[in-house]
Amino acid sequence: MDADTNNMPTPLRRWHEIVRDRDLSGLHGLLAEDARFHSPIVHRPQVGRVVTAMYLSAACQVLLNDSFRYVREVVSGRNAVLEFLVEIDGIEINGVDMIRWNESGRIDDFKVMIRPLKAIELIHRKMREMLAASTGA
Repeated sequence: MDADTNNMPTPLRRWHEIVRDRDLSGLHGLLAEDARFHSPIVHRPQVGRVVTAMYLSAACQVLLNDSFRYVREVVSGRNAVLEFLVEIDGIEINGVDMIRWNESGRIDDFKVMIRPLKAIELIHRKMREMLAASTGA
């Protein structure tokens, strides 16, 4: 799906630009100070701009390869659901990004859901490796 970003709400347009360009430099400025990230792997939401940016950056590094594409998008008010497909290590991953932004146009809630179980296991392993490398753990 080639998104027509001209008619999108600004936060969603900026998210699509980050994904399209694989340029995470604008991510921190797009997130609200109290942003929450809901991972398909971690039980509790991760709270705060810094930790949300860390998780989204790691997720982008794991998921954004040449096969990544959004295939469906539903927008209502300050909410969007973006369905994506990507293939990693021979496993086809189907997922959704559920995004909400505040009145200031900053993302304050970002939830990722993926399927099938093989994909969750693969992403869990790759995210753990990516986060361990970024935190020096």
